[in-house]
Amino acid sequence: MRILVINWQDLKNPLAGGAEVHLHEVFSRIASRGHQVTLYCSRFPGAASVENVGGINVCREGGRLLFNFRVPFGYFSRFRKEKFDIVVDDMNKIPFFTPLFVREPLYAVTHHLFGTSVFREINPVIGAYVYLTELAAVWYYRRKGIPFIVGSPSTHRELTERHFPPDRVALVNYAVDHTVHRPTGIAKSPVPLIGYFGRLKKYKSIDHFLHAMPAVVKEFPSIRVVIAGDGDDRPRLEQIAREVGVTQVVEFTGFIPERRKVELLQEMWFKVATSAKEGWGLTVTEANACGTPVIASDVPGLRDAVLDNETGILYPYGDIQRLSGAIITLLKDGPLRARLTQNALRWAQGFTWDAAADRTLALLERRIAGE
Repeated sequence: MRILVINWQDLKNPLAGGAEVHLHEVFSRIASRGHQVTLYCSRFPGAASVENVGGINVCREGGRLLFNFRVPFGYFSRFRKEKFDIVVDDMNKIPFFTPLFVREPLYAVTHHLFGTSVFREINPVIGAYVYLTELAAVWYYRRKGIPFIVGSPSTHRELTERHFPPDRVALVNYAVDHTVHRPTGIAKSPVPLIGYFGRLKKYKSIDHFLHAMPAVVKEFPSIRVVIAGDGDDRPRLEQIAREVGVTQVVEFTGFIPERRKVELLQEMWFKVATSAKEGWGLTVTEANACGTPVIASDVPGLRDAVLDNETGILYPYGDIQRLSGAIITLLKDGPLRARLTQNALRWAQGFTWDAAADRTLALLERRIAGE
């Protein structure tokens, strides 16, 4: 099978996130089973225009900001001639509107719809552009009968509530690489250690975590907080840490290698996820696989990844007092942490990239067959 995947960026892009991890983990496995996979995406500084990454032939063209306008030209000038069996439109950020021009069988993937949450991240003018193009794309893809792969029950519900037929929306759960994210015998920190992992973006609402910390520090003055990851919201977050007086306990690490990330996850007593919305919450499952429970906001995606009071704790998004209370409760209650840890480990075992690749491949084959 010859598969063309279109996405804004690839796993090597410095701005890559969970969507790119999902794409790479699933389609590199499909490639390893003898299928030819080509990814068409935007370039970034220092990137090769053509490169094989994990068995995927990555073709990079154009800048990130206007890549959606380049896609039709790339398709007609190059990829249409290569006779692909199927095209996968990874609808992440601004849609490509591939049903307008793609002639091969088409499958779409979306991790979550931005909706009004986009206005938390960017200015109102650009936010309105993203919001309106997403509305138009959902209507048009539905009208054209394009089937979707989604990563969580919440996103499945979003599409069916927008009148997609349930049989045109397939759930393929996010997963975790258990050869990487697993307990390796590293002990929990002797002093309370908690933290956040992921991109530092406004919609991740990491400022809520920082605003919750003064009340926690009063109860646990020896606590350490690690904010691991990078992004354009870092300067604002560092300023907030200074304003609320928690710089003595909070460390911003910037980007850290995967090996160190796994070590830190095992050392942490638990992880905190404060996003306004997620497709699933990939870092939640990674933490669980390392034996680390998660306190998360009760929002689409995260409420799928976290089983409340079983693998972690959910709190109402934006409720700083409830977040502080959940952190303090879990810090004080060792037996509760132990129970959540064991449940989290068992829960994570149910999510594998091999299973996700199997399911995705079966869906693509059915689409090619016209089912």
